[in-house]
Amino acid sequence: MQEIKKTMTAAFLPGNSTVEMRTVPVPTPGHGEVLLRTKASTICGSDIRCIYHEHLGKGPEGYQGVVAGHEPCGQIVAEGAGLRRFKTGDRVIVYHISGCGVCNDCRRGYMISCTSEKYRRAYGWQRDGGMAEYMIAEEKDLIALPDELSYADGAQVACGFGTVYEGLEKIGIDGNQAVLITGLGPVGLATGALCRKLGANKIIGIDVVPERMKIALDLGLCDAVLTSGPDNVAQVKDLTGGYGVERAVDCSANAAARATAIRATRKWGKIVFLGEGGSVEINPSPDMIHDQKTLYGSWVTSTWLMEELVERLVRWNLHPADIITHRFSLDHAADAYSLMASGKCGKVAVCQDEELV
Repeated sequence: MQEIKKTMTAAFLPGNSTVEMRTVPVPTPGHGEVLLRTKASTICGSDIRCIYHEHLGKGPEGYQGVVAGHEPCGQIVAEGAGLRRFKTGDRVIVYHISGCGVCNDCRRGYMISCTSEKYRRAYGWQRDGGMAEYMIAEEKDLIALPDELSYADGAQVACGFGTVYEGLEKIGIDGNQAVLITGLGPVGLATGALCRKLGANKIIGIDVVPERMKIALDLGLCDAVLTSGPDNVAQVKDLTGGYGVERAVDCSANAAARATAIRATRKWGKIVFLGEGGSVEINPSPDMIHDQKTLYGSWVTSTWLMEELVERLVRWNLHPADIITHRFSLDHAADAYSLMASGKCGKVAVCQDEELV
């Protein structure tokens, strides 16, 4: 294990579509905390939407000028006092919101929904995140990373694959269902990967970015990919015997795509919205009520379901790192954010050590 330095390089997002690299002290873990050597930190669409271009977020999405990056994975290199489970040398994933631990939502494992204005702090938003050589994390926020998974796999578990897994658990996916995915960014690609392992009968994707549509087909994540347009509902029905899909997942936050997800779902079907922001306009009676459809909203996941997902990834031999199309070193973080903002990619990761390949 490398000797811990006194200072480190870290990335900050000033909100003008640039990345500011600074040299800062390496922090010391306090009670119940660990110091991680960050191995992989992937970039989320919310980083681009609410921080990179402009600081738009408020409350849970309010960026407070901290080290960026809320999808980190790494190895413990130093311990604070009072640890109960983890130790130096352990490989861990960080659940990206640190909650108070005692509100109703935290007790359920959903720290994303922590109600404490004082203690709820998201990594990379209100507390230092993973776009640095090292980071501090609270032990209660850690999930063990099995040896069968790489750090790049682990970085995508909480916010990306975990968010998808939560949504799919709500609507249920098995071999009886055809699934529509609207939006084939990293979350949409993760949806295809998980639906495939859960046994979906047919997977149909819709997007506007050729690069992402190609990734979905090349990796076998979708059986058919459609270019977004006004005929999508009819096209989906043509691919499903005229009925529509049993399940639909919106990962786009686009109004037209969301409406398509609802209207292309057959009677008694289920839809889940994962994409953040935006709006949607529907006619409730013909679009939902008369066809007995159910619409779910789903925000991130819980720590216990995240642990279950990690176990399933190993069982299924599914590697989230497969949807990473570009890796950058920390000193090229500006290039990483710029590429992610362009949308002409799959997942983008900033890596160190063995993950920088």
